[in-house]
Amino acid sequence: MDALVKNGSAIDEHAGHNTTSVYTAAKIFPMLPEKLSNDLTSLNLDEERLAVVVEMEIGADGSLQGSDIYRARVRNQAKLAYNSLAAWLEGNGAVPERIAAVNGLTENLRVQDRTAQSLKQLRHVHGALSLETIEAKPIFDGDQIRDLEGEQKNRAKEIIEDFMIAANGVTARYLAAKKSPSIRRVVRTPKRWDRIVELAQERRFRLPDNPDSVALDAFLVKEKAADPLRFPDLSLAVIKLLGAGEYIAERPGDTAPGHFGLAVQDYAHSTAPNRRYTDLITQRLLKAAMAGRTAPYSYDELDVLAKHFTAEEDAANKVERQVGKSAAALLLESRIGEQFDAIVTGASDKGTWARLLTVPVEGRVVRGFEGVDVGDRIHVQLVAVDVERGYIDFGNVGSSRR
Repeated sequence: MDALVKNGSAIDEHAGHNTTSVYTAAKIFPMLPEKLSNDLTSLNLDEERLAVVVEMEIGADGSLQGSDIYRARVRNQAKLAYNSLAAWLEGNGAVPERIAAVNGLTENLRVQDRTAQSLKQLRHVHGALSLETIEAKPIFDGDQIRDLEGEQKNRAKEIIEDFMIAANGVTARYLAAKKSPSIRRVVRTPKRWDRIVELAQERRFRLPDNPDSVALDAFLVKEKAADPLRFPDLSLAVIKLLGAGEYIAERPGDTAPGHFGLAVQDYAHSTAPNRRYTDLITQRLLKAAMAGRTAPYSYDELDVLAKHFTAEEDAANKVERQVGKSAAALLLESRIGEQFDAIVTGASDKGTWARLLTVPVEGRVVRGFEGVDVGDRIHVQLVAVDVERGYIDFGNVGSSRR
């Protein structure tokens, strides 16, 4: 990636201004020009690409036995789709044609799947949180939105997710060992732990008074087993109470706060340099460290950049939510007056928000919000929508039926 986007070039300044790709229901706005983002920096089928490889040796129990980082040329030999690959891995579908066509790929993917599951299981032993939310994907008929469909995790997506988490940890520790400054991704200890404790108490589970990710995960696992259909609603409430992630700069020898939700201490975004600028910076730091050169950024420069990345990520998330809300408002505008069960997803001086349980749509509670808090189940009536502004307004008409 850095081979094509040179530090200080016009394209680099363009990417540094954008900081991230933005994914909306209507359109994707890439961080880089399309020729780079979708072609020259993308692992397209049968195309050779320059890469920074994070090699990991993983034990049967999911523990990291050894690792290395080096530069290489790579060639993608199979373009696969998440859903068909997951169906095969989970025993619900035939082997995709491209897998069968590549010698050795079948067993390679089975090994990847087993390894990813062992990585995930070990993280949960250490307190990684078993969270599961519903992502709403608009379904269009031509230019008309027909429905919102919830996207779920699957085994194929988990291979990518678990390998990325492991690689990001190796990257952070490599830079620390090379005495290089870095940018870390952190999720701090939750400030609203007391409300998480209350949510657990309402479900007859006792959490300790002080934040404890292992205990929280035990509660989440229990609730998912007891009520899998409603578990995404609890997950959403916990995510809101955990607070947002952020980027911070770390000096050599310092200790970053870590990532509470993943139960990892060392974490640096590094796996998507063509869609996140922080990953591109990490790649430049890695290449310098591998070559024994001085880091291309000072700690003070990284500190400024980290604050910029956090602010721009928040802005990008707002755009994605805004477009998603406009799509949801368009879908619901003919249903004003109807009532729905909902879960409270936000409660502060700025307002109270709730998400419907039957349709993955969030809106503001403009009436009857007094005394409700994140995680409460309520019954709401749709009172107004504004498609252009993405506003969806509810009135609270009572406690939800559990």
